[in-house]
Amino acid sequence: MKFRNFIYILIFSLINIQISAQDNRKAFHIRKSNEPIKLDGKLNEAVWKAAETVNNFFLNKPFDTSFAKSQTEVKMTFDDKFLYVSMVAWQKKADYTISSFKRDFESGSSDVFSINIDAFGDQLNGMQFGVSPLNVQREGLISLGEETDYSWDNKWFSVVSNHEDHWVLEVAIPFTTLRYKVRPSGNVWRVNFGRFFMKTNEVSTWSPVPRNFRPNNLAYTGDLIWEDNPPEPGVNISLIPYISGGYALDFPRGDKLEELPHDKSTTKGIGMDAKVAITPSLNLDLTINPDFSQVEVDAQQTNLSRFELFFPEKRQFFIENSDLFDKFGFPGSRPFFSRRIGLTENPFTHLVEQVPIIAGARLSGKLNKDWRIGLMNMQTAKVNKGENKYLPATNYAVGVLQRQLFTRSYIGVIGINKETIFGNIPESSLQGVNKFNRLLGLEFNYYSPDNRLETESYYHQTFSPTSGKDASTINQYIGYHHPHLDVNLGVARIGKDFQSEVGFTPRTGVYTVYRPITIILNPKNKRISKYINAYGIGMEGSDVFDLKGKRLDTEQPVFLFLNTPAEGELSGGYYMAYTYLTKPFDPTNAGDNPNPDFQTGIVPVDSGGYKMASVFINVKSPKKYNFSTEFLLYHGTYFGGKNTGIESKFSYRIQPYGRISMDLFLNDIHLPKPHNSARYWLIGPKAEVSFSKSLFLNTYFQYNSQTNNTNINTRIQWRYKPVSDIFLVYTDNYFAEEIPRYRIQPWTPKNRAIILKMTYWLNL
Repeated sequence: MKFRNFIYILIFSLINIQISAQDNRKAFHIRKSNEPIKLDGKLNEAVWKAAETVNNFFLNKPFDTSFAKSQTEVKMTFDDKFLYVSMVAWQKKADYTISSFKRDFESGSSDVFSINIDAFGDQLNGMQFGVSPLNVQREGLISLGEETDYSWDNKWFSVVSNHEDHWVLEVAIPFTTLRYKVRPSGNVWRVNFGRFFMKTNEVSTWSPVPRNFRPNNLAYTGDLIWEDNPPEPGVNISLIPYISGGYALDFPRGDKLEELPHDKSTTKGIGMDAKVAITPSLNLDLTINPDFSQVEVDAQQTNLSRFELFFPEKRQFFIENSDLFDKFGFPGSRPFFSRRIGLTENPFTHLVEQVPIIAGARLSGKLNKDWRIGLMNMQTAKVNKGENKYLPATNYAVGVLQRQLFTRSYIGVIGINKETIFGNIPESSLQGVNKFNRLLGLEFNYYSPDNRLETESYYHQTFSPTSGKDASTINQYIGYHHPHLDVNLGVARIGKDFQSEVGFTPRTGVYTVYRPITIILNPKNKRISKYINAYGIGMEGSDVFDLKGKRLDTEQPVFLFLNTPAEGELSGGYYMAYTYLTKPFDPTNAGDNPNPDFQTGIVPVDSGGYKMASVFINVKSPKKYNFSTEFLLYHGTYFGGKNTGIESKFSYRIQPYGRISMDLFLNDIHLPKPHNSARYWLIGPKAEVSFSKSLFLNTYFQYNSQTNNTNINTRIQWRYKPVSDIFLVYTDNYFAEEIPRYRIQPWTPKNRAIILKMTYWLNL
């Protein structure tokens, strides 16, 4: 498919998918305060008595056909420095559900009141500020209409007063924290307020949002009408320096697992991040010698596939405003994947390790209502991996430009350049490393005003010294999201020469078809709807073909489901699959285990086609209870043998101090002789404890029998000032299982490290 075909698709989308939607938005008028406001949770200032009140919150879940039983009242005002929000939530103190004292608590884990602000009115990008009944804060950036990223940190203030039958909240958000522009007159923002009451499972909003969308969906916000103009936000510059020191001890082994001399090292670092508001809506983030040692380790995964696994980004510098960069493409082919920068896998431990980043800069935000921009440049250092193996110094540059179209759609372009700096590294140690790798991409994303219809069209082309002629990918996706019908169809072609070295594209030279569909029904009988508020049938289908049309893979799960008003879920179904192996393959991926004896005598299954089928059942319990669980059980055929699998998570909330949880995964694979059979366990107990609103403990233990690795990661965080922290992090890796011939016992160490880091947030 050539580039002109993409243009035809784009023109077709522009002409044919314009649909109208009712626009009966609610309105909320805000006036300037003529008296100072004291944040005390009492609402006794005269301005609060005179301010407009909004109430009559409407349900989003479990039903969206009535007003909430537990109502909420909201008022707003402002002065020259702060935007003020007051809220009264009717709820008994005995009915609070609080997951933790820790800031940025997980969605769906705690009672919360949220303020969603779309200052530019594009219905795609905004800010969220949330507070729990015990005054625990979280803030996030909203992108793509309803995706919220809680890694965004900024300074704002709140106070809660608690009463027997209600709680009162006062919030003061500095205008320097908000992102907006002031018009000479007629300033109108879009805003909505959400409330989550876990015990009754009521999710309600001021401006109604259909229950098939999240309550923060910006397509359903109301108008915030400024009777007096908001002030100019002024200068907002923050410096966040850090210092760190640590000690590491490695226990290396040779190719035959023989023990080598221990490697001891001390580390010390000093660096800084800076946040500069170039304009009220355009931000420059700078980092010098960044240190991500406080970031939680990845949740390990059992890999039974032939392809690379996806791990989410957790480093804050890359997460903020990440939608500008990493939402291009589709899940099967993302042109930008920030984990390619500054991270690499250690082939011995199979764990991701850091590559030093010298410095980086990112400019992101809005130029005006219609234009968004994102520019990023990162420089990594050369790393000597020993045995004449090097990771060369590399420069990464990314540029993004988006133009809003229609009500809430946009067209965007992306350019990526990865430049390898060879320096004095011997060419013999850099075989297969490209001097450069580049990508250019064009995308159009359409979202209907009511968010029911969305389409995505894109064309990406890569360039490198070793590129062939077929180095592009093209995709067309369309989705329809109705309360009773959710239909998705996508078709993507990835050329055999497509090389996106800064992206995530585990498979090239294929056509992929996505075709999920779900039918959702709601019982009308009140006796039934008291226990079941939704049920239906669905299909999660996908097909992969080579470029000549030969089928390579098909996945076809068909399932039935029941949902309860308390957000519990029961589902089950039948999974059908087909895989064509182009070369022999070991379905147990035993090569991931460092034990040479484990890999001896492996006989892979032959190339050719394999049909597989299994039955599965999935249970999710409501999170409103202190104990909750998710449990998936499946059993069926697997490459001529059998596989039984369990994927489960158990969690217990110790209100309000945190929770303990356990991840438990099992794959029990039995293949006919002479092929390999295996039983893999992945066990991950975790404890998250908040001793107060400023002192937190997080301990994560992971046992992975596939990679023969046990990992312990413990992090203590003390937030000694707003957005300023001291971290103490201890990490250990051990062999999980015995390797008798090499005298390796369980708990034989691989490496360990301890790091102390201090950060300080300074506003200028």
